[in-house]
Amino acid sequence: MKFLVVDDSSTMRRIIKNTLVRLGYETILEGEDGLQGWETLHINPDTKMLITDWNMPEMNGLELVKKVRADSRFTDLPIIMVTTEGGKTEVITALKAGVNNYIVKPFTPQVLNEKLSAVLGIN
Repeated sequence: MKFLVVDDSSTMRRIIKNTLVRLGYETILEGEDGLQGWETLHINPDTKMLITDWNMPEMNGLELVKKVRADSRFTDLPIIMVTTEGGKTEVITALKAGVNNYIVKPFTPQVLNEKLSAVLGIN
């Protein structure tokens, strides 16, 4: 299963990537911002999961989510937003934009696993 992790923090990308590898996922693409994430997704339309930060330069995560949802190829692509934006208003905004689940930083590998399982329908 191919994942795309988009975050302007290389440390956060590495943490998420390492967690995914420990969970048994091996194909993990990366993007440094929403624009690079969009370009990577466009080149890899067989991506099965997008995990994105909210606050990034060039194109933020919310803009990326809206762009992804506007493209018919990615209507059903599961999206998890991982961000420091933990307010109720932000969560609702992200969900309305098309995010399937939401994780507030900092988080544990267990939380990421639980959210992935919920979004992917794995028990």
